[in-house]
Amino acid sequence: MVSTNNEKEVLLSVKHLEVTFYNKKRRFRAVKNANFDIYKGETFALVGESGSGKTTIGRSIIRLNHTSDGDILYKGKKINGKLSKEDEKEVVRNIQMIFQDPAASLNERATIDYCVSEGLYNFHLYESEEDRLQKVDQALESVGLLPEHKSRYPHEFSGGQRQRIGIARAMVMEPELIIADEPISALDVSIRAQVLNLMNKFKEERGLTYLFIAHDLSVVRYFSDRIAVIHKGRIVELAPTEELFAFPLHPYTLSLLQAVPMPDPRIEKSKELVIYDESKRDLSGEKPILQEIRPGHFVFANDREMKEYREKLQEMIEFKKEHPNA
Repeated sequence: MVSTNNEKEVLLSVKHLEVTFYNKKRRFRAVKNANFDIYKGETFALVGESGSGKTTIGRSIIRLNHTSDGDILYKGKKINGKLSKEDEKEVVRNIQMIFQDPAASLNERATIDYCVSEGLYNFHLYESEEDRLQKVDQALESVGLLPEHKSRYPHEFSGGQRQRIGIARAMVMEPELIIADEPISALDVSIRAQVLNLMNKFKEERGLTYLFIAHDLSVVRYFSDRIAVIHKGRIVELAPTEELFAFPLHPYTLSLLQAVPMPDPRIEKSKELVIYDESKRDLSGEKPILQEIRPGHFVFANDREMKEYREKLQEMIEFKKEHPNA
Protein backbone atom coordinates (compact mmCIF):
# COMPACT_ATOMS: atom_id res chain seq x y z
CA MET A 1 0.00 0.00 0.00
CA VAL A 2 1.39 3.40 -1.02
CA SER A 3 0.87 5.80 1.86
CA THR A 4 2.28 9.26 2.50
CA ASN A 5 0.71 10.46 5.73
CA ASN A 6 -0.43 8.20 8.53
CA GLU A 7 -2.50 11.02 10.09
CA LYS A 8 -4.86 11.18 7.12
CA GLU A 9 -7.85 8.87 6.91
CA VAL A 10 -7.62 6.42 4.01
CA LEU A 11 -11.03 6.24 2.37
CA LEU A 12 -10.11 3.87 -0.47
CA SER A 13 -7.09 1.62 -0.83
CA VAL A 14 -6.02 -0.28 -3.95
CA LYS A 15 -3.54 -3.10 -3.28
CA HIS A 16 -1.73 -5.14 -5.95
CA LEU A 17 -4.72 -4.76 -8.27
CA GLU A 18 -4.78 -6.68 -11.53
CA VAL A 19 -7.55 -6.69 -14.14
CA THR A 20 -7.42 -9.23 -16.95
CA PHE A 21 -9.64 -9.48 -20.01
CA TYR A 22 -10.08 -12.61 -22.12
CA ASN A 23 -10.94 -12.82 -25.82
CA LYS A 24 -11.40 -16.50 -26.63
CA LYS A 25 -7.93 -17.90 -25.88
CA ARG A 26 -6.17 -14.54 -25.75
CA ARG A 27 -5.40 -12.97 -22.38
CA PHE A 28 -4.76 -9.27 -21.84
CA ARG A 29 -3.71 -7.72 -18.52
CA ALA A 30 -5.14 -4.19 -18.57
CA VAL A 31 -4.00 -3.31 -15.01
CA LYS A 32 -0.79 -4.64 -13.48
CA ASN A 33 -0.05 -4.55 -9.75
CA ALA A 34 -1.61 -1.13 -9.10
CA ASN A 35 -1.14 0.28 -5.58
CA PHE A 36 -2.40 3.58 -4.15
CA ASP A 37 -4.46 5.12 -1.36
CA ILE A 38 -7.07 7.85 -1.64
CA TYR A 39 -7.42 10.00 1.47
CA LYS A 40 -10.74 11.36 2.67
CA GLY A 41 -11.38 14.85 1.30
CA GLU A 42 -8.68 14.86 -1.37
CA THR A 43 -8.69 14.77 -5.16
CA PHE A 44 -6.52 11.93 -6.40
CA ALA A 45 -5.78 12.01 -10.13
CA LEU A 46 -5.01 9.06 -12.36
CA VAL A 47 -3.31 10.27 -15.53
CA GLY A 48 -2.27 8.43 -18.68
CA GLU A 49 -2.84 8.13 -22.40
CA SER A 50 -5.79 6.30 -23.98
CA GLY A 51 -5.66 2.57 -23.27
CA SER A 52 -3.40 2.94 -20.22
CA GLY A 53 -5.92 1.29 -17.87
CA LYS A 54 -7.06 4.31 -15.87
CA THR A 55 -10.78 3.95 -16.71
CA THR A 56 -10.51 0.19 -16.09
CA ILE A 57 -9.36 0.92 -12.52
CA GLY A 58 -12.26 3.33 -11.99
CA ARG A 59 -14.80 0.85 -13.33
CA SER A 60 -13.28 -1.88 -11.13
CA ILE A 61 -13.77 0.27 -8.03
CA ILE A 62 -17.50 0.64 -8.75
CA ARG A 63 -17.67 -3.09 -9.57
CA LEU A 64 -18.38 -2.77 -13.29
CA ASN A 65 -15.17 -4.68 -14.10
CA HIS A 66 -14.13 -7.92 -12.42
CA THR A 67 -10.66 -8.01 -10.89
CA SER A 68 -8.31 -10.95 -11.43
CA ASP A 69 -6.04 -10.27 -8.43
CA GLY A 70 -5.47 -7.84 -5.58
CA ASP A 71 -7.81 -5.98 -3.23
CA ILE A 72 -9.90 -2.83 -3.33
CA LEU A 73 -10.65 -1.66 0.21
CA TYR A 74 -13.31 0.92 1.00
CA LYS A 75 -13.07 2.11 4.62
CA GLY A 76 -10.91 -0.95 5.27
CA LYS A 77 -13.46 -3.41 3.86
CA LYS A 78 -12.79 -5.39 0.69
CA ILE A 79 -15.32 -4.48 -2.01
CA ASN A 80 -14.06 -6.40 -5.07
CA GLY A 81 -15.23 -9.97 -5.51
CA LYS A 82 -18.43 -11.37 -4.05
CA LEU A 83 -20.41 -9.14 -1.70
CA SER A 84 -23.67 -9.51 0.15
CA LYS A 85 -26.60 -7.51 -1.25
CA GLU A 86 -26.38 -5.16 1.72
CA ASP A 87 -22.67 -4.48 1.24
CA GLU A 88 -23.09 -4.03 -2.51
CA LYS A 89 -25.83 -1.48 -1.90
CA GLU A 90 -23.56 0.44 0.47
CA VAL A 91 -20.79 0.56 -2.15
CA VAL A 92 -23.13 1.77 -4.91
CA ARG A 93 -24.73 4.29 -2.57
CA ASN A 94 -21.44 5.82 -1.39
CA ILE A 95 -19.32 5.59 -4.56
CA GLN A 96 -20.74 7.32 -7.62
CA MET A 97 -19.30 7.83 -11.11
CA ILE A 98 -19.43 10.72 -13.56
CA PHE A 99 -18.92 9.23 -17.01
CA GLN A 100 -16.84 10.58 -19.88
CA ASP A 101 -19.59 10.88 -22.49
CA PRO A 102 -22.49 12.95 -21.12
CA ALA A 103 -24.73 11.93 -24.04
CA ALA A 104 -24.22 8.16 -23.76
CA SER A 105 -24.49 8.08 -19.94
CA LEU A 106 -28.07 9.41 -19.90
CA ASN A 107 -31.17 7.49 -20.98
CA GLU A 108 -32.48 9.39 -24.02
CA ARG A 109 -35.99 8.02 -23.52
CA ALA A 110 -36.25 9.17 -19.90
CA THR A 111 -36.96 12.64 -18.59
CA ILE A 112 -34.33 14.49 -16.60
CA ASP A 113 -36.56 13.96 -13.55
CA TYR A 114 -36.20 10.18 -13.91
CA CYS A 115 -32.48 10.31 -14.84
CA VAL A 116 -31.64 12.21 -11.65
CA SER A 117 -34.14 10.25 -9.52
CA GLU A 118 -33.05 6.75 -10.57
CA GLY A 119 -30.73 6.29 -7.59
CA LEU A 120 -33.38 7.70 -5.24
CA TYR A 121 -35.88 5.14 -6.57
CA ASN A 122 -33.43 2.22 -6.35
CA PHE A 123 -32.42 2.95 -2.77
CA HIS A 124 -35.66 4.63 -1.67
CA LEU A 125 -33.81 7.69 -0.41
CA TYR A 126 -36.92 9.85 -0.06
CA GLU A 127 -39.79 10.00 2.41
CA SER A 128 -42.52 11.05 0.02
CA GLU A 129 -43.06 12.10 -3.60
CA GLU A 130 -42.82 15.72 -2.49
CA ASP A 131 -39.49 15.00 -0.80
CA ARG A 132 -38.16 13.29 -3.96
CA LEU A 133 -39.14 16.22 -6.18
CA GLN A 134 -37.52 18.62 -3.74
CA LYS A 135 -34.27 16.65 -3.80
CA VAL A 136 -34.26 16.60 -7.62
CA ASP A 137 -34.91 20.36 -7.74
CA GLN A 138 -32.09 21.03 -5.27
CA ALA A 139 -29.70 18.79 -7.24
CA LEU A 140 -30.49 20.58 -10.51
CA GLU A 141 -30.20 24.03 -8.92
CA SER A 142 -26.86 23.08 -7.37
CA VAL A 143 -25.40 22.48 -10.85
CA GLY A 144 -26.86 25.69 -12.31
CA LEU A 145 -29.99 24.24 -13.96
CA LEU A 146 -33.62 25.12 -13.31
CA PRO A 147 -36.26 22.90 -11.64
CA GLU A 148 -38.49 23.21 -14.73
CA HIS A 149 -35.77 21.44 -16.75
CA LYS A 150 -36.71 18.13 -15.14
CA SER A 151 -39.63 17.60 -17.54
CA ARG A 152 -37.31 17.73 -20.58
CA TYR A 153 -35.24 15.00 -22.25
CA PRO A 154 -31.42 14.74 -22.52
CA HIS A 155 -31.32 15.51 -26.27
CA GLU A 156 -32.76 18.96 -25.54
CA PHE A 157 -29.58 20.00 -23.71
CA SER A 158 -26.06 20.93 -24.77
CA GLY A 159 -23.04 18.76 -23.91
CA GLY A 160 -22.10 20.95 -20.97
CA GLN A 161 -25.64 20.89 -19.61
CA ARG A 162 -25.81 17.10 -19.98
CA GLN A 163 -22.60 16.76 -18.00
CA ARG A 164 -24.12 18.96 -15.30
CA ILE A 165 -27.12 16.60 -15.24
CA GLY A 166 -24.70 13.69 -14.81
CA ILE A 167 -23.10 15.50 -11.87
CA ALA A 168 -26.55 16.20 -10.37
CA ARG A 169 -27.43 12.51 -10.71
CA ALA A 170 -24.29 11.58 -8.76
CA MET A 171 -24.68 14.34 -6.15
CA VAL A 172 -28.32 13.54 -5.31
CA MET A 173 -27.09 10.25 -3.80
CA GLU A 174 -24.92 12.20 -1.32
CA PRO A 175 -21.87 9.97 -1.94
CA GLU A 176 -18.52 10.06 -0.16
CA LEU A 177 -16.38 9.23 -3.20
CA ILE A 178 -16.94 10.30 -6.80
CA ILE A 179 -15.03 8.75 -9.69
CA ALA A 180 -14.87 11.37 -12.44
CA ASP A 181 -13.85 9.66 -15.68
CA GLU A 182 -12.58 12.36 -18.06
CA PRO A 183 -15.60 14.53 -17.12
CA ILE A 184 -14.57 17.47 -19.33
CA SER A 185 -12.85 15.86 -22.32
CA ALA A 186 -16.04 15.90 -24.42
CA LEU A 187 -16.82 19.55 -23.60
CA ASP A 188 -15.93 22.87 -25.21
CA VAL A 189 -12.97 24.68 -23.69
CA SER A 190 -15.21 27.50 -22.40
CA ILE A 191 -17.41 25.00 -20.54
CA ARG A 192 -14.57 22.95 -19.00
CA ALA A 193 -13.63 25.54 -16.38
CA GLN A 194 -17.28 25.86 -15.32
CA VAL A 195 -17.60 22.12 -14.72
CA LEU A 196 -14.27 21.95 -12.81
CA ASN A 197 -15.26 24.95 -10.65
CA LEU A 198 -18.58 23.25 -9.95
CA MET A 199 -16.84 20.06 -8.83
CA ASN A 200 -14.45 22.06 -6.65
CA LYS A 201 -17.41 23.84 -5.05
CA PHE A 202 -18.99 20.50 -4.10
CA LYS A 203 -15.69 19.27 -2.70
CA GLU A 204 -15.44 22.28 -0.37
CA GLU A 205 -19.11 22.35 0.63
CA ARG A 206 -19.69 18.63 1.13
CA GLY A 207 -16.22 17.29 1.92
CA LEU A 208 -16.26 15.05 -1.15
CA THR A 209 -13.39 12.83 -2.23
CA TYR A 210 -12.59 12.49 -5.95
CA LEU A 211 -10.78 9.99 -8.10
CA PHE A 212 -10.18 12.18 -11.16
CA ILE A 213 -9.29 10.27 -14.33
CA ALA A 214 -7.70 12.32 -17.12
CA HIS A 215 -5.06 12.44 -19.84
CA ASP A 216 -4.36 16.19 -19.67
CA LEU A 217 -1.80 17.11 -17.03
CA SER A 218 -2.56 20.84 -17.26
CA VAL A 219 -6.16 20.19 -16.14
CA VAL A 220 -5.04 17.79 -13.43
CA ARG A 221 -2.60 20.35 -11.98
CA TYR A 222 -5.48 22.76 -11.42
CA PHE A 223 -7.81 20.23 -9.84
CA SER A 224 -5.88 17.53 -7.93
CA ASP A 225 -3.93 17.12 -4.69
CA ARG A 226 -1.92 14.06 -5.76
CA ILE A 227 -1.25 12.46 -9.13
CA ALA A 228 -0.53 8.89 -10.16
CA VAL A 229 0.85 8.49 -13.69
CA ILE A 230 -0.14 5.20 -15.34
CA HIS A 231 1.39 3.58 -18.43
CA LYS A 232 0.23 0.29 -19.98
CA GLY A 233 -1.65 -0.68 -16.83
CA ARG A 234 1.20 0.08 -14.44
CA ILE A 235 1.63 3.09 -12.15
CA VAL A 236 5.07 4.54 -12.99
CA GLU A 237 5.10 7.64 -10.76
CA LEU A 238 3.03 8.96 -7.86
CA ALA A 239 3.52 12.26 -6.05
CA PRO A 240 1.78 15.36 -4.67
CA THR A 241 0.79 17.59 -7.59
CA GLU A 242 3.34 20.38 -7.23
CA GLU A 243 6.07 17.86 -6.40
CA LEU A 244 5.38 15.98 -9.64
CA PHE A 245 5.52 19.16 -11.73
CA ALA A 246 8.65 20.44 -9.98
CA PHE A 247 10.58 17.16 -9.97
CA PRO A 248 9.28 14.75 -12.64
CA LEU A 249 11.52 11.68 -12.77
CA HIS A 250 10.06 8.84 -14.83
CA PRO A 251 10.63 9.30 -18.60
CA TYR A 252 6.94 8.66 -19.31
CA THR A 253 5.95 11.47 -16.92
CA LEU A 254 8.40 13.74 -18.75
CA SER A 255 6.81 12.87 -22.10
CA LEU A 256 3.33 13.71 -20.75
CA LEU A 257 4.56 17.03 -19.36
CA GLN A 258 6.26 17.88 -22.63
CA ALA A 259 2.96 17.34 -24.44
CA VAL A 260 1.29 20.16 -22.45
CA PRO A 261 1.07 23.12 -24.88
CA MET A 262 2.90 26.33 -23.96
CA PRO A 263 1.08 29.68 -24.25
CA ASP A 264 4.12 31.30 -25.92
CA PRO A 265 4.19 30.15 -29.59
CA ARG A 266 7.95 30.75 -29.86
CA ILE A 267 8.64 28.39 -26.95
CA GLU A 268 6.12 25.89 -28.30
CA LYS A 269 7.81 25.82 -31.73
CA SER A 270 11.27 25.33 -30.25
CA LYS A 271 10.24 22.44 -27.97
CA GLU A 272 11.86 19.09 -28.62
CA LEU A 273 9.41 16.23 -28.92
CA VAL A 274 9.93 13.70 -26.11
CA ILE A 275 8.57 10.24 -26.93
CA TYR A 276 8.73 7.53 -24.28
CA ASP A 277 9.93 4.20 -25.65
CA GLU A 278 9.92 1.49 -22.99
CA SER A 279 11.94 -0.87 -25.21
CA LYS A 280 14.96 1.43 -24.90
CA ARG A 281 15.07 1.10 -21.11
CA ASP A 282 17.65 -1.31 -19.73
CA LEU A 283 15.57 -3.50 -17.42
CA SER A 284 18.12 -6.30 -17.14
CA GLY A 285 18.88 -7.49 -13.64
CA GLU A 286 16.45 -6.60 -10.86
CA LYS A 287 12.83 -6.04 -11.81
CA PRO A 288 11.51 -2.51 -11.24
CA ILE A 289 9.02 -1.84 -8.43
CA LEU A 290 7.27 1.29 -7.15
CA GLN A 291 9.78 2.83 -4.71
CA GLU A 292 9.73 5.97 -2.56
CA ILE A 293 12.42 8.47 -3.54
CA ARG A 294 11.17 11.42 -1.46
CA PRO A 295 8.41 11.55 1.16
CA GLY A 296 5.21 10.84 -0.78
CA HIS A 297 7.02 10.65 -4.14
CA PHE A 298 7.15 7.17 -5.67
CA VAL A 299 8.71 6.05 -8.94
CA PHE A 300 8.64 2.71 -10.76
CA ALA A 301 12.29 1.68 -11.04
CA ASN A 302 14.90 -0.95 -10.18
CA ASP A 303 17.86 -0.20 -7.89
CA ARG A 304 20.13 0.90 -10.75
CA GLU A 305 17.51 3.33 -12.07
CA MET A 306 16.82 4.61 -8.55
CA LYS A 307 20.45 5.62 -8.25
CA GLU A 308 20.17 7.56 -11.51
CA TYR A 309 16.90 9.17 -10.40
CA ARG A 310 18.42 10.24 -7.06
CA GLU A 311 21.32 11.92 -8.86
CA LYS A 312 18.91 13.60 -11.26
CA LEU A 313 16.66 14.70 -8.40
CA GLN A 314 19.60 16.28 -6.57
CA GLU A 315 20.54 18.20 -9.71
CA MET A 316 16.96 19.45 -10.05
CA ILE A 317 16.82 20.55 -6.40
CA GLU A 318 20.10 22.45 -6.73
CA PHE A 319 18.91 24.09 -9.96
CA LYS A 320 15.68 25.21 -8.25
CA LYS A 321 17.69 26.78 -5.43
CA GLU A 322 19.86 28.71 -7.89
CA HIS A 323 16.93 29.68 -10.16
CA PRO A 324 13.82 29.93 -7.90
CA ASN A 325 11.78 31.69 -10.61
CA ALA A 326 12.62 29.21 -13.39
